[in-house]
Amino acid sequence: MRHSESDTQGSEPPANPARFSKLSRHNDVTKAMDYMLKRWHAFSRFLADGRICLSNNTAERALRGVALDRKSWLFAGSDRGGERAAAMYSPIVTARLNDVDPRAWLADVLARIGDQPASRLNDLLPWHWKLRERFAA
Repeated sequence: MRHSESDTQGSEPPANPARFSKLSRHNDVTKAMDYMLKRWHAFSRFLADGRICLSNNTAERALRGVALDRKSWLFAGSDRGGERAAAMYSPIVTARLNDVDPRAWLADVLARIGDQPASRLNDLLPWHWKLRERFAA
């Protein structure tokens, strides 16, 4: 059976609460079903929008590097140092997510940012820089 966008937009969960009356509220299956039914719109949203991924594997993979480097992050030494490390990590990961070499992008941005007019700082963002790099070749 084929589903249309209207099948998932604003539809009620396909479950009858009376079906659960025989299950214990403390049963793990009941808890999982309650969790899903309370968030039905979010769970069914991927059916209407093909850009939405069914799992969060991409986000978890992106965080894996942070978790593996936890011991290396001890150099931060303080909360302020940790905030600085996070401030640097964010643009590096953003560059990677936009298929831009973070080292080349950062070197180029640091070399050009002083001469860049404030109204054109958006040109230095990784997603714009990538386009600029492609057309310059």
